[in-house]
Amino acid sequence: MTTRRKLFALAASSLLLGACATGPQGASQPPIVFVHGNGDSASIWQSTVWRFESNGWPRERLHAIDLPYPLARDEDGKAQPGRTSTAEHMAYLKAEVDKVLKATGAKQVVLVANSRGGNAVRNYIQNGGGDKTVSHAVLGGTPNHGVWATKGFREANEFSGTGPFLSALNAPKNAAGDEVTGPVKWMTIRSDNNDKFAQPDGLWIGAKGTPTNVTFEGPALKGATNAVLPRVDHRETSFSPAAFDTTYRFITGQAPKTLSVTAQAPVVLNGKITGLGLVPTDPASGNYSNNLPLPGAQLAVYATDPATGERKGAAVHGKTVGADGLWGPFTAQAGVPHEFVISAPGYATTHIYRSPFPRSSELIHLRAERAVAADKDAKSTITFTRPRGYFDAERDKMAFDGKALPGVPPTGAGVSSAKIKPMEDGARAISAEFNSEKITGRTWPAAENRVVVLELTY
Repeated sequence: MTTRRKLFALAASSLLLGACATGPQGASQPPIVFVHGNGDSASIWQSTVWRFESNGWPRERLHAIDLPYPLARDEDGKAQPGRTSTAEHMAYLKAEVDKVLKATGAKQVVLVANSRGGNAVRNYIQNGGGDKTVSHAVLGGTPNHGVWATKGFREANEFSGTGPFLSALNAPKNAAGDEVTGPVKWMTIRSDNNDKFAQPDGLWIGAKGTPTNVTFEGPALKGATNAVLPRVDHRETSFSPAAFDTTYRFITGQAPKTLSVTAQAPVVLNGKITGLGLVPTDPASGNYSNNLPLPGAQLAVYATDPATGERKGAAVHGKTVGADGLWGPFTAQAGVPHEFVISAPGYATTHIYRSPFPRSSELIHLRAERAVAADKDAKSTITFTRPRGYFDAERDKMAFDGKALPGVPPTGAGVSSAKIKPMEDGARAISAEFNSEKITGRTWPAAENRVVVLELTY
């Protein structure tokens, strides 16, 4: 299907939905459940939730799930500590949907997923009863036909296009050969050519020059409305303003009033402090991501000067988190950036610098980090990270400490963080810029087991 035909199909779908969907000013917007991708957390939906709220969606009808162990297994059918199978992923999603239906009294939900989250959505709708509890499913950047599709190569992995998991999901559902399960209304959102996991060459999976047998159209599904967004990267298929616009129109049949995040006061923040490994309190259990609370972690929050990153006085909030990991609530000063400092046994003291928050959120999750052996000789280490997208040297205006971002390739969008290791003594300001957002933090001595993170919002 050509891009023009896809756009016509999207417009026709929007008109049809407009005749039957409750508009944004109606009394019963459906609850939306957001499903994150591989290795991610509910926090990645922060700006998307803000955009829905800015268009009148009630906050209590916007629910982002937190899969405790968000990484896929190497082999789906083989137990692997700290990783989830497709069956476990689906079961967790089903339980979360049931909770939302009970809490809201709604008969159906909308599911909006990014990347691996779309695998769970498809599995739930096809095999877990979701065909009755889901009205719309939106899949951003989901590798529906695999990250690779090579017979005999890692076919036990859930991301294999020729493996049993995706082959079963993609089997024709009717005489027309549709790959989606009715009566759910389906949409996929993909990049035209800039999704690292929908590439014909294996560069981003460590196999440069080897065909993946997957095309740019890999995320599209027969029987769905398949939208194409130019130049977006893998994560931006879900978290960009363009993805929000496309999603909102599909769900409601109407254009959103705004693609921006509107300011709100007061700004009340909360979230979880999480750690690493199978057991967050046990450093010997691994350094991979999880979404489990880190009980006993201590948090101190400071207002900072936007030009220098220096603290503006004493801590404005502090807490030792309990078994639930929640570090708030905290009322942030409007228009002021903040430094979040996490201390926990077995972790480096982690200094996270964030831009001013325009709205309240309960999705401000904070992860304690560990110093790595490769940085043992550095005076300080600073990581610049973009959770909701990748860095694209051809597309984006960006700088880190006044220079180009190390490790970001000259073409393509496949890197979402960059690290620098200043070798001079003493503390100083350090800034990072990405398009219209700038964050300024401070260096802290690595010799004191401290790491610094500058985290983008958009």
